[in-house]
Amino acid sequence: MAHKHTKPRPHAEFRHRSQIPMPTVEEVEQRLTALLSPSLLAPRQLERRDPQQPQRLIRMRQRLLTLPVMVAIIVSLVWRRMPAVAELQKVLAREGLLWVTPLRVSPQAITKRLAVLPAPVMGQLFAEVCTRLRTHAPPALPHPSWAPVHAHFPCLAIVDGSTLEALRKKTRVLREHDGLVLGGKMMVMVEVFSHRPLWQLYTEEAAANDKRFATEIRAALPVGGLLVFDLGFFSFLWFDDFTTSHRFFVTRMRHKIAYRTVQELSSGPYYRDEIIQLGQYRSHPCQHPVRMVSVLWGGVWYRYLTNVLDPQVLSARQVCELYRRRWRIEDAFALTKRVLDLSYLWTGSTNAVQLQIYATLIFYAVLLTICQQVAEALGEPLERISVEMVFRALYHYSQAVQRGECEELIPFLVTHAKLLGLVKRWRKQHRERQQLEQMIWTDP
Repeated sequence: MAHKHTKPRPHAEFRHRSQIPMPTVEEVEQRLTALLSPSLLAPRQLERRDPQQPQRLIRMRQRLLTLPVMVAIIVSLVWRRMPAVAELQKVLAREGLLWVTPLRVSPQAITKRLAVLPAPVMGQLFAEVCTRLRTHAPPALPHPSWAPVHAHFPCLAIVDGSTLEALRKKTRVLREHDGLVLGGKMMVMVEVFSHRPLWQLYTEEAAANDKRFATEIRAALPVGGLLVFDLGFFSFLWFDDFTTSHRFFVTRMRHKIAYRTVQELSSGPYYRDEIIQLGQYRSHPCQHPVRMVSVLWGGVWYRYLTNVLDPQVLSARQVCELYRRRWRIEDAFALTKRVLDLSYLWTGSTNAVQLQIYATLIFYAVLLTICQQVAEALGEPLERISVEMVFRALYHYSQAVQRGECEELIPFLVTHAKLLGLVKRWRKQHRERQQLEQMIWTDP
């Protein structure tokens, strides 16, 4: 029981934010400009459907806050951690943002445009950014043994959902609701090794079940790709759809599910690899056989499922390793919410929430690219690079540039990696886990 004089620890995602915008970093802005390409944004004309004739498109009038200007505003709100739209308006008027020269507009005008700018437009830009990053910066593999797996599957991804925080009750509709009004739920798909976002889906229903997005998720995964997900998607129909459409998955086995062993592939003192038939006593069992890998870890048997039946394509150890990496998407949610301020939604508008999600994922993808370059320069695996500390190091780099000490970002980060804490320390539990894995998978 806590002492009466002790204060409860605040939630990590609701810590006090800085009220000062982050200083500009030229190299980061050059990366964002190259990805978003203002020259490609300019020809895009926002259009809407005629309510009387849905097949007819109405071109919207030219505005001061055009699409290229709004994209610069939305992305800058995220990456420079602007505390409010009013503060961004001051920076825009005095300095300009990204490719936009200084421009004087009112905070009310920016807020109104955030409420009406079509979110699908930002969604298209997000998809283009993901495509360009996959082309120009392929993910680095943690070990050469993963090269055949990466070559066999065109896409290795993780998917999960996360509930957003409460909206600010600035509109009459929100004020009529009692208690907190959550901002909705986002479903995100990221790469297994680089953790870069690949796909995103949003719904206003914060309590929506994950299985509701099954069709959209399966369509977002390329044919032949492999997806890692948790028990929230556990369904025999879901498993059969993957096998029928020639897509693959790795997930956990739910307790109290009856199954029948069809073939034992291999076994050892601490693991078993077998092909099973799920749903032995169900009226609608799983139509296709699946593979179950069981591993004894800390005195408890953990079981994982996959429809990759050939152990030459995906070994039993790699099945377990892939699901262990599923928890990296939880780190991605924590970073975007706590470090990139996705926990603090700008306005109560649902449209603005979607714009903020897309802008946050775009900058997060750029930040991960910087982390990957740092990892390659240091000769460390990407998972040992602290994304949060790399982001915080951008401030020290901006100050070094002002003093004329350096010009390029990656050499500065590599030189001061130890001082800035960019590489995570090896802890006792990490060494113990490596020793235990070696004991489990070594043939006696």
